[in-house]
Amino acid sequence: MIPITLPLLSVLSFLHFISAEYQQSLAFTDILPEDVKRYDKMRPPKKDGQPTTVFFHVTVMGLDSIDENSMTYVADVFFAQTWKDHRLRLPENMTTEYRLLEVDWLKNMWRPDSFFKNAKSVTFQTMTIPNHYMWLYKDKTILYMVKLTLKLSCIMNFAIYPHDTQECKLQMESLSHTTDDMVFQWDPETPLVVEENIELPQVALIKNKTADCTQVYSTGNFTCLEVVFTLKRRLVYYIFNTYIPTCMIVIMSWVSFWIKPEAAPARVTLGVTSLLTLSTQHAKSQSGLPPVSYLKAVDAFMSVCTVFVFMALMEYCLINIILNDTPIPKPIAYPPKPELSKDPPPPKLDVKKEEQKIEKIFDEMTKSRRVGHQSFRQRSVMEHSDGPWIPRTESRIILTPTIAPPPPPPPAPEPPKLTPQQEKLRRAIYVDRTSRVLFPLLFALLNISYWIVFFEYL
Repeated sequence: MIPITLPLLSVLSFLHFISAEYQQSLAFTDILPEDVKRYDKMRPPKKDGQPTTVFFHVTVMGLDSIDENSMTYVADVFFAQTWKDHRLRLPENMTTEYRLLEVDWLKNMWRPDSFFKNAKSVTFQTMTIPNHYMWLYKDKTILYMVKLTLKLSCIMNFAIYPHDTQECKLQMESLSHTTDDMVFQWDPETPLVVEENIELPQVALIKNKTADCTQVYSTGNFTCLEVVFTLKRRLVYYIFNTYIPTCMIVIMSWVSFWIKPEAAPARVTLGVTSLLTLSTQHAKSQSGLPPVSYLKAVDAFMSVCTVFVFMALMEYCLINIILNDTPIPKPIAYPPKPELSKDPPPPKLDVKKEEQKIEKIFDEMTKSRRVGHQSFRQRSVMEHSDGPWIPRTESRIILTPTIAPPPPPPPAPEPPKLTPQQEKLRRAIYVDRTSRVLFPLLFALLNISYWIVFFEYL
């Protein structure tokens, strides 16, 4: 019975000792020096005349609500400050590496007077408990950590919008202490941590860095640190919502070059509709931007496209000037060409075959007469002293049919001369045909030049 009771009593006494130790509360006076008057919460804890060094660490958990119109953005951060106050006392029986202190004690302690220089508003998180804490380390180092939602200003330049890259900053500066009393420095181990899964709808976070932004004022040098976020605008959204629709509107205005010059309502309506649609598209592209006084890249592109649509409308005005507001004449009805006789043409005679037939008939007649008329031919030769009679040659001349040459073709009618109205119409059609080639060519050169200039910003 006794051997079992003694170990049990020893365990219970040890647990009672531990519980008594942890139940002992820590008061603010337990960490102050014995002479409380020697502690001044308004003076930084300088040692050997050196300024107090405050180390900063920032963890960025999210970036959102980037507003170009107001030039602001929102950031969720964990903000940590670490400094050493050698004037404090360590609490008795401090066995752990650090001790959690009440945050309200900061009201009676010295703390860095840092503020966010470019902050529009700061929201302190209180769900489900106030999101801040304070630790005291064994070497009298104090760590203060707080979670904040910051609405920060970001100076933006839209000269090459939407091909721009902006740098937005998070600046922390001392409010009342100059660099003679306090200096801000980034934590040498992990100064900045940025969440890798940050996704923004219209921009991409491509780089972030830490820097020093200490400035000189009329009252002295005030220490400052900053985080720089490099944001590059995503161009795909603007290609499909601005550039492609604008080019299609310009191309649509060229349809009037294929419409007849006399169709005035159709051509004018198409030109005016294209111009108004392009103006609406231009206004839509400017809706989310502040009214800056300089020319932006998208303004230059939209303005040139507007000029192209306007010139397409002016091209029809030129055509009207060429036509001189005269009605388009009807084409002259020329007299019909004389038709040839519908009778079938006489068959062509083969001259050689006819001559051969005649010669054959003549030879047969000559042979039949040669015997009966031999004496008669002898007398005829004696009587006619002019020479012999050659019946073959005469018979060929008499019996050979005369073949008339074909009549010459009728002369082609001369082309009629154009009237003045027809000449004006011809010039108007020539202007339309030239515009069909000139406008697309110039617009293609514009696009090629534009994208070559801004290729390096893609």
